[in-house]
Formats: sequence, structure tokens, C-alpha cells
Amino acid sequence: MAVIIDKEECIGCSACISSCPFGAMVMEDGKACITDACTVCGACVDACPVGAITKEAQASSIKIDKEAYTDVWVFIEQVEGEIRNVSHELLGEGRKLADAKGQKLAGVLIGDGVEALAKQVFASGADKVYLIEAPELKQYSTDGYTAVFTDLINTYKPSVILIGATNDGRDLGPRVACRVGTGLTADCTDLGIDEQTGLVAWTRPAFGGNIMATILCPEHRPQMGTVRPKVFKRPEQDSARSGEIVRVASKVRSQDIRTKLLDLVKVCTTSCNLEEAEVIVSGGRGMCKPENFCLIEELANVLGGVVGASRAVVDAGWKPHFHQVGQTGKTVGPKVYFACGISGAIQHVAGMSSSDVVIAINKDADAPIFKVADYGVIGDVMEVLPALIEEFKKVKAC
Repeated sequence: MAVIIDKEECIGCSACISSCPFGAMVMEDGKACITDACTVCGACVDACPVGAITKEAQASSIKIDKEAYTDVWVFIEQVEGEIRNVSHELLGEGRKLADAKGQKLAGVLIGDGVEALAKQVFASGADKVYLIEAPELKQYSTDGYTAVFTDLINTYKPSVILIGATNDGRDLGPRVACRVGTGLTADCTDLGIDEQTGLVAWTRPAFGGNIMATILCPEHRPQMGTVRPKVFKRPEQDSARSGEIVRVASKVRSQDIRTKLLDLVKVCTTSCNLEEAEVIVSGGRGMCKPENFCLIEELANVLGGVVGASRAVVDAGWKPHFHQVGQTGKTVGPKVYFACGISGAIQHVAGMSSSDVVIAINKDADAPIFKVADYGVIGDVMEVLPALIEEFKKVKAC
């Protein structure tokens, strides 16, 4: 695939120069030219007013029996016998996709001694569980899980695969996609069905979170994507549900796994587990200086919550990136979210809008954050936070 410029048709208007998000268009001798920075995104094609730029599509040589691929799968990520919340969230959304496509929903459960977890998978909406158990699979390993998942896909041919965008999911997803020869849309924040094609429409932030891109996978199967935790709500558990367990033998041998887990060190601070937290206290540039984040940390500690931050704070170096909430940070959905000194830019709101209760503190009464807040305090955050901390301490002491 390539972008081609018809020099005779080009009028040298420079419209394509400003349209290129990668700066790959330049003017030479009054005509547009393409540099090596071109990614064939096609933005210049749409911008050209005279149609002098075209995108030449390469004929596809892929021959896949797409009808052979059916059902929606969710990778069930479990750690020490506990299913991560994101897997339940994806089962809820996968149920919607499966129903819309008239297909079944299946969970892929890999580990050792994890069969009992299948009940939870069924309770969250699955019709079937593919169960692969072996001592070599007790702990997640890139080699082991990739090999098992790849074999499973090649054997049973799912149409769609959803994986949580966790550390393990981001490691596993692209490796499996490469092995089976398909694409993968990473860090999705929304899912749907394209009305024209019936394909899964994967939506994710692009260009640094400035736009949202919707991506389709028309020529390859399965359609794969990783989805951020807390984007979707966890479905209500229906303990009366049951389903089919398909036991699959593992072909992985211990010598096939090139890494060995020596020890597991758990580190927990006020910043850990942002995606699983029920209370998050986030600070923005309205905190004025990094030293003032001690108030954010104190309130989080009093409420048993964790510390979040806006992109502006992270960009300024006040907090490390793993604190960041937003399109280019973590997507969260706590029971209570405190936005302290945060204006409410769309990139930030997109990462916390699924919170059950949003409490905003800002001295600007017209700040956009108040449009999404359930409760708002108009005032200086440096005065409001100490008062809140004091009152919460009194309540906890009672």
C-alpha cells in the first residue's frame, strides 16, 4: 500500500502539509512530496482539494474461510486463584457482542487447579469455558500461555477475542495475534458492532489521546483486542447459570518456558492498584506545586483510597506516569472519585467518567469538571482539603 502524488494535478496549495499528523509532507519546487516518515494514514488524500493524492491499495492475497470462525472468547486472567475484575467486565461486554452476532460466549481459563473458577465465569455470562490446566501454567509465563492460547485458537477458531489491557494481557495479546496471523487493537476504551459490516468496532485513543479512532479487522480472524480495565461495569453475577467445560490438554513442557519465577515480591503503596481501587483522590495543576500533593496522599490514606493525577501533573514531573488517570493513563471506575484542582479536560474525563460518584473541588465555578461531578465544592483546594481531612478523621474516630 502506498500514497501517490500526481505531480501534474498538484497545484501546490500546501493543504496536505498541514493535514499530515506525522510531518511527512514537504514542498519541493512548488509541488507536494512524501518523505520516509509517511505511515500511509491517508490524511493527505482527504485533504487534497483537487484529488492529486491517491492511496494505492495492495491486492490482498489472504484466503481465510471466515465462516469457520465463530463465537466470542474472553481471556480469563487469574492471579493466585482470583479472577481479575477486568475479566468479569469483558465477559459482560462479550455477552452483548455474542448476542448481537448470534454466537456463544466462552471464557479461556488457563492455570493449575483453577477449575473451580469456571462457576464465576458462567455467572458473569459465559456459555462455555475452555479449561487448560498443567503445573507449568500455575504462574503466568509468556512462553507457556502464548503456546497454549495459540494452539487453542488454531483448533477451535473463535471469531472475536477480548483480553484485558493489564501487564499480562498486553504481553500475551500481541504475541498470540502474531502467531495466528491476525491484527490486534490495543488499549480499547469502547466496543461495538459496525452496522455495515457486522465486524467488531474497536475504539481507542490515537495521536496522544487527541482523537478517538475506530478500527475494524475485515480480512483476518480472529478479531482481537485488549481492553482497559474499568471501561465497562462488572455484570451482576447469576449463580444459577451453568455451562459447558471443555477440557483441553496442554502441550507445553517445562523446558519450553525460558523464564523461571524465583520469587514474587508484593509492593503496596497509596499509588498501587489504581484500576481496582474503590476510592481515588486525584490532583491536578490546581494543587500549585508538587509538595502540596501531601494533602492528596493524606486524604487518600484516611479514606483507604489511592492517589491519582491528571496528565498535566505527570507532564510537569510532579507524579510518575502510573498515577495518571485519563485516555493516555489509567481508565478507572471507583465508587468515589475526588477531582482536586482538576479542570476537567476531555482526556481526563474519559478516564474517570464511569466512576459511581464524582466529587470535584475547584475555585473556578465554570470548570468543565463540574459538568460531570455529582458533588462540587467551589473554593481553594488548599483550604478545602485540610477541612475535609479533618472531618473524615472525626467520622472515623466515632
